[in-house]
Amino acid sequence: MSDTRLSCFGALALELTPGALAGRLALPQDQARELGALVASDLLKLVPEVAALDLAFVAAHFDPAELLRPGWPRHAGLVELAQGAPGRRDEARVIAFGSHDGRLPEVLAPDENLVGGPLRLLPFVAVGDEAIATTVGHAFEERLLDTGMAGADTALYAQTAFGAQVEHARYLTVHDLCALTAVQYEHAGLKPLWPLIEAALLAPEGEEWLDAPPEPLARYAAQQVRFAMLDIDAWAEGGFAPAGIDAERMPHAFDQFTMRQRQFAAVLAAHGIAVVFDHAPAGHDPRALLRG
Repeated sequence: MSDTRLSCFGALALELTPGALAGRLALPQDQARELGALVASDLLKLVPEVAALDLAFVAAHFDPAELLRPGWPRHAGLVELAQGAPGRRDEARVIAFGSHDGRLPEVLAPDENLVGGPLRLLPFVAVGDEAIATTVGHAFEERLLDTGMAGADTALYAQTAFGAQVEHARYLTVHDLCALTAVQYEHAGLKPLWPLIEAALLAPEGEEWLDAPPEPLARYAAQQVRFAMLDIDAWAEGGFAPAGIDAERMPHAFDQFTMRQRQFAAVLAAHGIAVVFDHAPAGHDPRALLRG
């Protein structure tokens, strides 16, 4: 075995009945320990090699945007807290985090403003020897999306403990979650925005453009997204008005453009991605301004 430790990031995904909210966001420590044991048993059946790794799990459920943030802060927080958890270090451990007096460590506390979606996620990390974790990570990627249904006892326990109407419970990697979220955003009319989010998650030091009029103009670089903030003259001059629009409909179309820009900015903020608005007046190249 090597001395280098590696982490695999995943989540137990609970698909709730549309319109139904869970009764609570987090479980107390005793129930967290019980649910963590069920999760560990499920993962062991799916990928037996996981038995050689520490498994850290938080018994709280999150919106997908909370997990899909640059640096994977929820999972990174789990890794850090697991490193400081008591217990023997010469054997694999199941480390479950629950609430104490109704509170979780800040890094593991769900955002109470992001609770309306039907997909709720309970993050876990498998941590240990680099070679074993690499094998487990590859197996997770190959198996979880297609065959990673949670056990019936796990799903029932989660449903009862959280006071939720759970239709399906399954395991996903963060890459599976990226793929599912991309499809979801496409169905919600947000497909043009996804490449910026994906770049922030998977290639944070890179660059990505949203340059597809009549969509807003934006550039991801230096770990932030910069939008060209256009007035109506710059918007029309820059070719962002819909083709064939007449002068009478221009103000309404521009209002829709600015609403779309605000919508995109709100989604990026939910993903923890910094947003900057750069004023781009008429007579100036907005793309050059965003590069500057």
